[in-house]
Amino acid sequence: MRVGSFVLAAQFPGQGQGEALHRAVRSAEVAEEAGLDTIWLAEHHFVPYGTCPSAVTLAALLLGRTRRIRVGTAVSVLPTAHPVALGEQAALLHVTSGGRFSLGVGRGGPWVDLEVFGAGLEAYEKGFPESLDLLVRWLREPSVAGEGKRFAFREVPVVPRPSEALTGGDGPEVVVACTSPASVRLAAERGLSMLLGMHVGDEEKAEMVALWRACARAAGRSSDEIAGAAHVSAGVAQIADRRTDAAEALLKAMPGWLKQGLEAHVTVDGRARAMRDPLAYTELLCGLHPVGTPQLCADRLAATSERTGITRFALLVEGSGDLAATEENVRRLGAEVLPRLR
Repeated sequence: MRVGSFVLAAQFPGQGQGEALHRAVRSAEVAEEAGLDTIWLAEHHFVPYGTCPSAVTLAALLLGRTRRIRVGTAVSVLPTAHPVALGEQAALLHVTSGGRFSLGVGRGGPWVDLEVFGAGLEAYEKGFPESLDLLVRWLREPSVAGEGKRFAFREVPVVPRPSEALTGGDGPEVVVACTSPASVRLAAERGLSMLLGMHVGDEEKAEMVALWRACARAAGRSSDEIAGAAHVSAGVAQIADRRTDAAEALLKAMPGWLKQGLEAHVTVDGRARAMRDPLAYTELLCGLHPVGTPQLCADRLAATSERTGITRFALLVEGSGDLAATEENVRRLGAEVLPRLR
């Protein structure tokens, strides 16, 4: 089992954006010290829900500041990026970091981001498969031509080639954020592992893994490919000597952050959207994920892995909103939870 942190660079009420980013960087540095496996970095635009607008840029910084831990994006929003530009950045990080970079991509939402970056609503609603295929080809082939509806260009060489990394291999792994049967099918047909969100429980995640396997088999993926898939489960982790203390730390801070962060999202076309109740959502997360004593947290992670077959976790550790408390949370995750899992 591989346990990593999920870093949103969340801006809690009363905090500045620089404070949120500083906490994000420090929590990542402490994650390496604590023995965690991976740092997963979120990407958001124009909202305090997350103040990192470029997960791949923050990944570059953290890869330069660390020596062992893997760094991944969770996720780079593909409809607002050119797949070749993102592929070049991913290849560069893969080669220069010695193979420590993972590229997570997702469709994002129907937000004003699509207007600002000139992608348009169609890039979100219909263009994700084309962008994903072009990105994967860029990371796997020596030269690539654009032959799609949105991206059409003559064949050009891939520089740097991800396969030139000293670690060998085909290049950085690509993980796809999946929130629907359609996205599960998309990832499975291409043999790409999934990143599953923190808002769903073990039963639904197990169903999505089963669907992925069925779709992968139907697409002709080999038994080794299917068995070797390394899906990632996102969640929340808060450790304390008593479960009530862990839950209280989140219930005090997260609803305020969720309220101001989620309310700040603006749709590109004015469509109505329903927002989760911040307090009820925090309570749901406390019930679904490792929130409590070290033993409870280890048991919860082990149970999720057994029920779903997922062996990688991306855990939000900054739910208290406080830098010192976040650092302590990460250290306790490494010192008191990981040994119980091993």
